[in-house]
Amino acid sequence: MNTTLLKWIITIGLLAITSQMVHLETVMQTLLSASAGAIVTAIAIQTLSTFLAAYRWSLIMDSLQFHESYRVYLASYYKGAFFNQALPGSIGGDAVRVLEFGSMGYRKKEAFYGIFIDRIVGLVGLLLLNLGANLYSGALLPSWLFGLINMIALGGIAGFALLIVLHKFSFLSAYRITNLLSELSSRFRQVYRGKKAILTQLTLSVIIHFLSIVALYEIARSVGMDLSIELFFVAVPPVFLLTIVPISLAGWGVRESAMIGIFMLIGASKETILSVSILYGIMLIIASLPGLFIWLSGKKLV
Repeated sequence: MNTTLLKWIITIGLLAITSQMVHLETVMQTLLSASAGAIVTAIAIQTLSTFLAAYRWSLIMDSLQFHESYRVYLASYYKGAFFNQALPGSIGGDAVRVLEFGSMGYRKKEAFYGIFIDRIVGLVGLLLLNLGANLYSGALLPSWLFGLINMIALGGIAGFALLIVLHKFSFLSAYRITNLLSELSSRFRQVYRGKKAILTQLTLSVIIHFLSIVALYEIARSVGMDLSIELFFVAVPPVFLLTIVPISLAGWGVRESAMIGIFMLIGASKETILSVSILYGIMLIIASLPGLFIWLSGKKLV
């Protein structure tokens, strides 16, 4: 079965199941009551997050000997975000970025490595933020979920450390499949030769996800949701982790199901949570629209 078709089926299926769990009339009323000012604030915060994410990616690509200006990386990042959020199809945002840098004369394989490293360091930043929030306010979640999240976070961080040193195992180069891991590890080492590079990019990654969660919190405030921001830093990262799994279109369906499941554990209204998730998804599409302009204009912003 076509992968895109399967994602459509999963997305529609999850949204259909979610809709059966709530009063849709209440959800619609909540959506219509949202404060425009808070949503605009959320878009501004998400835009800042995107600018920082593009800057982190530029640092990675510079280390891999890609010689382009920050504006080029920002333009490409926006195009990738637009393809991911607003054009769910067979070509994802990462593929768009790989193809774009290939058209500039760079090796597509090297562009893929740079984008993959960017994804991984972003994931580790989310895990670090989640781990820190749990250690600070872990009592907000059930003990079983607290333990599971911490175990996943520690495992992901350990995997990141392993990727940096994996190239030292020379036997990996002997086989085609494992050689890919060895090459990828070499690129990780090239990017993270010193502590400064690691600390800088992990700090950026934490700040980027911090801003995304604040944006979601602003959307929650826009519909009158009265929960502490501290709780969002504990409950939202697991939702973001689940939406990273590429089984639906731009995380739709997965995000809504995960948010309802997690926030119900702390007594939140299903209708309100679903409204927040829908508004957040729409906000991400709006925030990615500069990518449409850049794509249509065919410019690299140089």
